[in-house]
Amino acid sequence: MSISSNLASYLDQRGARYEVVAHAHSRTSAETARSANVMACHLAKSVILEDDDGYVMAVIPADKAVRVGELGRLLQRRELRLTDENRVAMLFTDCEPGAVPSIGMPWGIETVVDDELEESEIVYMEGGDHERLLRMSHDNFHALMRAQPHGQFCKYPTH
Repeated sequence: MSISSNLASYLDQRGARYEVVAHAHSRTSAETARSANVMACHLAKSVILEDDDGYVMAVIPADKAVRVGELGRLLQRRELRLTDENRVAMLFTDCEPGAVPSIGMPWGIETVVDDELEESEIVYMEGGDHERLLRMSHDNFHALMRAQPHGQFCKYPTH
């Protein structure tokens, strides 16, 4: 598979500049970062949540977890919960399960970005499969995400 057709069209329509980086097949964002030799804090991970109003994509560094309550307060959505993988797969039909790009707009999904990603000089994200990442400069990532809500809603995961 190559990068998602929805994602490629969206990025091309906006003149976004990015590089496709191939890596060994991986199953988790931590594995992807290791395989691609990328710092996990520079890898944007998408987390899909939902409530009765619909879906929202939280975009956070791969080494972090979403503070769901904090995100809900930021968006004024009190009932947010994680979406199960089957529903995510139905939303992102042109992506392999677990390899959802960190830009929800091409699929009409509200997208919110954690401020920590704005500190990265380079941002990587899944391209829609488990063997390719998109590498984007801070300026290109910021330009794509400028109109999306931003805030502080991630934390280091507890094990």
